[in-house]
Amino acid sequence: MAIDIVPPLIGAQLNYLVTHSPLPIKVEQMWSGSKHNGLLDRFTLAIPFCLDYIRWDVIYNALYPLAAPDIIFGPEDEGFRPYPPVSEEGDLKSPKNGLSDWNCKDPTRLLSLILELRELYMTYQKKRVGEVDDERVKFEISTIVPREGIEMYMGTGIEKTEEVKFAVPLLDMDINKMVTGCPWRHQQKIYLQIRWWVQVIFPIGRKYVPAPSAPRLKLVSSPELKALFSIEDFRLPAWLEGMCMAEYLPTLEEMLQSQVHFSLPLQFPKQQPALILQSSQNLQILIYYDCCGYSNILLVLHFNSHGAPIKSPILTEFPWSPRWESSEMAERMYDFLVEECLNFKKFCNESMLQQR
Repeated sequence: MAIDIVPPLIGAQLNYLVTHSPLPIKVEQMWSGSKHNGLLDRFTLAIPFCLDYIRWDVIYNALYPLAAPDIIFGPEDEGFRPYPPVSEEGDLKSPKNGLSDWNCKDPTRLLSLILELRELYMTYQKKRVGEVDDERVKFEISTIVPREGIEMYMGTGIEKTEEVKFAVPLLDMDINKMVTGCPWRHQQKIYLQIRWWVQVIFPIGRKYVPAPSAPRLKLVSSPELKALFSIEDFRLPAWLEGMCMAEYLPTLEEMLQSQVHFSLPLQFPKQQPALILQSSQNLQILIYYDCCGYSNILLVLHFNSHGAPIKSPILTEFPWSPRWESSEMAERMYDFLVEECLNFKKFCNESMLQQR
């Protein structure tokens, strides 16, 4: 069996995307477009959007590495056409985009393309929501136009009924600056998720309901923020009869403003965490330590024959004592990880040899 590897040009693009994206984009799976060469040239990206993930397949061709990739969108987005079609002669008046101006040797291009497509997708979904034949949805949109950062999504809800979902960022403050020393790479936010059933689920002829039912509301925060502020313990204010989003949001933000306080421990936790070693694709070594959640991940970049990362058993035997000073703890952990990293690299190489 041939060893599955990521072609260098594709690997450089993917590595840059994962390490430099302003959004926590995930690589969910990788596979080869050929049964013979074992080159991993296709993968699925899970891209944050409207407090959920949209999944797009990125299709390279390892035999033609200079060519731009194809992007396959989700089954519900058949109407999403981000770029106008180009005639056989070419349209010199068409503006350049991430595909027409592709440069395979520039590692930043894939990330730029995905972010560009996400912006276009946001516009596409906003247009879809605006075209919904529902008086309540149109009214709610009109009340929140001045707010920035709102994302909208038109999709299928429970029992295949259509629903409109809003993701509204709350609190006009830089939460990252409120937590000194916490190495968050992405901007932390608290959102209100609002779901409206569109009116097509009501009997025919009822184009407007004088006292519509309240939407489904949910407070959501970025994962890293949950370690410092428990969203689950926050009780949302009641949605009163006849209320709209423009009335509800200021009350909610005022309550949040008075309750959002962070305290960051300045020492290692007393309870010893577990270490997990996980691989990616290029045999480079990264050590990531989340000082807020006390989670530790060591990456030795490589993939197995199924396109999945290689993982080690959970490590619980390593230097750790709540009696040590923080500087001593950090030094002992560093020495341990340097040695364990070499062992894990050897383990990855042996695993790949067994797949031949």
